[in-house]
Parts: sequence; structure tokens; C-alpha cells
Amino acid sequence: MAAKPKLWYFHGRGRMESIRWLLAAAGVEFEEEFLETREQYEKLQKDGRLLFGQVPLVEIDGMELTQTRAILSYLAAKYNLHGKDLKETVRIDMYADGTLDLMLMVALAAFKPPEEKEESLALAVKKAKTRYFPVFEKILKDHGEDFLVGNKFSWADIQLLEAILTMEELDASVLSDFPLLKALKARVSNIPAVKKFLQPGSQRKPPTDEKKIEEARKVFKF
Repeated sequence: MAAKPKLWYFHGRGRMESIRWLLAAAGVEFEEEFLETREQYEKLQKDGRLLFGQVPLVEIDGMELTQTRAILSYLAAKYNLHGKDLKETVRIDMYADGTLDLMLMVALAAFKPPEEKEESLALAVKKAKTRYFPVFEKILKDHGEDFLVGNKFSWADIQLLEAILTMEELDASVLSDFPLLKALKARVSNIPAVKKFLQPGSQRKPPTDEKKIEEARKVFKF
């Protein structure tokens, strides 16, 4: 039996959360090793396990993978969430990359001073409403299908659901002008593996609070 993928990161969302979402959506069980001390992090570096000296780190299929988007792309291809051909794949990548850009704004805001954090999160919500969500609403309207690409659940859909739920934590009415995104949210949330990940007690992480931020600062010294 193949070993479960193992994820190395601090005990928070950050760049790892999208990886957790994708594995969960694929129905893949995974283990986590939380970095809680500077020594743990330095040992990974000393042992040459972090290609560019940073996490996320994912152990899978006899490999040690770093760089978030590369990891996500590999997992999407491995678990058949990456489209049936190159044209579908590039559209999925394009949509997922756009969503990840939005999510990165939220991840980085968590580590800013309180006044800057509030401003950055407000900007992320504004961009979700005016730049990102209108694009996805139009995609769904133009092709009239249940999912973003090829009328089949893909990496792009799960990344978008993560973004929608994150933005709703910041502004509960963020989807008020996007009926097709509301329908997509309900559709994807009811996929059994996704529904399971949304239940209490799963490996989904709550919003990163100040305690987790301070723990991360001690480990990564930023």
C-alpha cells in the first residue's frame, strides 16, 4: 500500500491550504508534520529537503516537492482533475492561477500589522467582487455548464470554492451579485469528498489567528 502524502508546514492555512483542499477533493488521505520550532525548519534546510529554502514541502510518490503551484499541478494531474487535453489543462491552470493570486492576498495580509491587515483584507474583498468573481460568473454564463471547464469537476473548481468560502468569512454577502457562483458553490460543496472536508474535525484549517501567526514568526523569523 502506498504511503500517504505527508505535508510539512506550520499549523495554519497559508500556502498549504490549497494543497490540503485539492488532496481532500481527490479523496486522498494525508498526514501532516507541523513545524513548531525553528530547529525543525533549520533541519529541513540543512538536510537539503527544501529546494529553495522554503515550505510548503510535500512528500509523495518517493519525491519531496516544493513550490505551491508545481505541487498543485502535479496533484491535479495525478488525480485526474486537470482536464482531458492540453487545451482544457491550460484553461484550468489559468483559472486556478487567478484564484490563487486572490488567495495569496489573504494569506499575506494575515502577517501584516493590524491596521495594514484590515486594509489589505478589504482590498482583497473588493478585488474579489470587481475583478475575480465577475470573470468566473461570465465563464459559467458563457458556456452554460455545471463546472468551469469541460463540464467536469476540476482543480479550478475546488480552488474557486476555497476562495469563495474564504471571502465569505470576510464578507458574507460577497456572492450577492453572482447567482451562478452561488450555484457552483452549492454544487461543489455537495461532492462527497468535498462535503467531508467541510465538516468539523477535518484537516481543513480555520482562519489563521494571531497565536498561529506568532508561532509562524518564531519558526520562519520574518
